[in-house]
Order: sequence, then structure tokens, then C-alpha cells
Amino acid sequence: MALNTIWKGQLKISLVSFPVRLYAAVGSTNKLALNQLHKQCHSRIQLDTFCPEHGKLTRSEITKGYEYEKGKYITIADIEFFACVA
Repeated sequence: MALNTIWKGQLKISLVSFPVRLYAAVGSTNKLALNQLHKQCHSRIQLDTFCPEHGKLTRSEITKGYEYEKGKYITIADIEFFACVA
């Protein structure tokens, strides 16, 4: 896949200038999909905020996580997620 340049320019230091190209770190086809998880046991919750192990959940008991292997998750706090995006 060919990389598309986002920006082209020059970095000038004294009398010497260097060409600079900026590329996107992640392509538009790569999307990060997060799942909602129960904070205590990291079980994936159902659409009606129901944990199969603990029953009905409140909003404060839900967190986000990335499934890196079938049934195994890494949880991501909102502060970490927004720090990465910004």
C-alpha cells in the first residue's frame, strides 16, 4: 500500500534546508474497536448493560477494553484514551 503524504515542507537551519514529509501513523482502513467491559472481572457486557457473571450493571461499573486474544482484554481508562488521541 502506498503511503500518502499529509504535508510537505522544509526545515531550514541557518543556510541549510532539509525536505520534510509528514505521513499518517495509522491508515484510514485501520480502526480501533473497543468493547464495553465490567470493571471488576473484565467480562464483555451485553447491549442492555448486563454482565453474564454479575447481572445488571450501572454506568459507573462499565469500562472500555481492547480484545487482544479471544476472551482476553486490556482495559483503557478514558484519560489514557483521550491522551493518545489528542
